[in-house]
Amino acid sequence: MSDIVSAAAVTRRGFLHRLGVVAVAPLGVAAQDSLAGRGDVGTLRDPSVAGRSRQPTVAADFDAQIRAIEQRLACSCGCTLDIFTCRTTDFTCTYSPRLHREVVAMHQAGKSAQEILDAFVAQYGEKALMAPKPEGFNLWGYLLPGAAITAAGVGLFAFISRRRVRLAATGEAAGGPAVPPQPDASTEELERLQRALSEVED
Repeated sequence: MSDIVSAAAVTRRGFLHRLGVVAVAPLGVAAQDSLAGRGDVGTLRDPSVAGRSRQPTVAADFDAQIRAIEQRLACSCGCTLDIFTCRTTDFTCTYSPRLHREVVAMHQAGKSAQEILDAFVAQYGEKALMAPKPEGFNLWGYLLPGAAITAAGVGLFAFISRRRVRLAATGEAAGGPAVPPQPDASTEELERLQRALSEVED
């Protein structure tokens, strides 16, 4: 009877170990549970294995003034997005959360939006801005596209005007309005065509 009880107490893994089917893990290596969410590195036991841990979000992170400032500042991770968009869409970025904390710290210290922008330019250079300041050489970036479009429009208008004048002059040189060419058909063919058209109209 005791043999039956001890046999029932043996687990399936132990039974397979006794048969030699399951290899014994090497010394010093702990057996790992293969089910997700369990074991030493399971997702429920240690959520940080799924990615970098992030600080909890607070209401100040989405303050309208903070958001307006961050939308004028470029993230330095190379994504070409502003800080606010990068930190709220790319959760693998390590730059935008740090830049966000800098903006919040300056804002809480009582600095204005322009002072924060100037501080970022002083620290990171002109590339910290989403759009360069409209001064000096940067003015070409604002004025040149508009000037090019205006010049193209004026050139197109002049070309169309000259074309119209040339066509009008050609018509006058030909002796007034152009006369449609006479059809190359005999009188009988024209009469047959006229009868066919009158039948269709009836």
